[in-house]
Parts: sequence; structure tokens; C-alpha cells
Amino acid sequence: MESIMKVQTANTGEEEAFMQMVLGQQRLLYGIAYSYLRSEADALEVLQEATCRAWTKRRSLKDPARFTPWLIRIVINCCNDELKRRKRVLTVKPAEPDNNMMEMRSDLRLDMEQALDGMKPKYRQVLVLKYYRDMTVAEIAEILDRPVGTVKTWLNKGLKHLRGKMKIKEEA
Repeated sequence: MESIMKVQTANTGEEEAFMQMVLGQQRLLYGIAYSYLRSEADALEVLQEATCRAWTKRRSLKDPARFTPWLIRIVINCCNDELKRRKRVLTVKPAEPDNNMMEMRSDLRLDMEQALDGMKPKYRQVLVLKYYRDMTVAEIAEILDRPVGTVKTWLNKGLKHLRGKMKIKEEA
């Protein structure tokens, strides 16, 4: 009830209450942004952009109880915008990787990230929210504004696609 009051107060223009609501979700939002972009700097930049978008669109939130899913959706949209922007930018060969950093990441995790990168965005979104952020199917459906059955189908197809890609990597 207190959070609904904060959202309603924030909707009337009180910036402090709005920022308190956003800061309460900071870890979750950062985790989602990082899982999409795999860069701390980019994830922080996207969070800043998402916060600005949420502030300017705060009056479009009809149900204050849906503040968190609404905010997550904005973060996901910002991440997708950044990923589209990256595709348009000329890619430059990255610098040689730091050996210490490479030791920290297993080959399997790198293979998993590459497999996720090659998936359709709708499948990747569902898999990231389910397995990286430990959300339930119902929560994902609410965030993506899709029926639970659709989310289950996307999850199933995404896992099937991911298993196929990982099997090909294993055989190679």
C-alpha cells in the first residue's frame, strides 16, 4: 500500500518519491540491463536513460500497482534500442582480452552467451528474465504484456533453440 502511495505521489510531480521507487528496484533493473548488454558502463547508461523515460512518461502509468513491471519494460525497451544502435554502428576489432578476465568466465558460459545473442529477441527476453533474473512465468507475462500461454510457448521454443545451438557447439 505504501508503494502505491509513493507512485501516486510521484505522479503528481514529486521527484523525490519517484526516485525512491526507482532506487528500490535498482539492483533488479541493473541485473536485467547487464544481462542484455554485458557491459557495466552500458547497463548504467541504459538505467539512466530508462529513468529519464520513466519520469517523462510517469503519467501514462494507469495502475500504480504495476510500477515495477512498467519500469522493467522501459529498461528492456532501452536495452533493445541500444542493441539496435550497436548493429548500426561500424564494429571495430576489440582489444586483446585480459587473460585474468578470461579465466573467470567458463567456456560454457561464453558459449551460452553467444547462443543467446543469436536468438530472436522475444525468446532471449523470456530466457533472460526466467533464468538470469529468476522471475516466474506470470511475472514475465505481466512485464512483457503477453498472455501466460504465449510466454510458456516462447520459453519452450527458446530452450529448444538454445539446446540445439549448444549441441552444435559441443559437437564442434
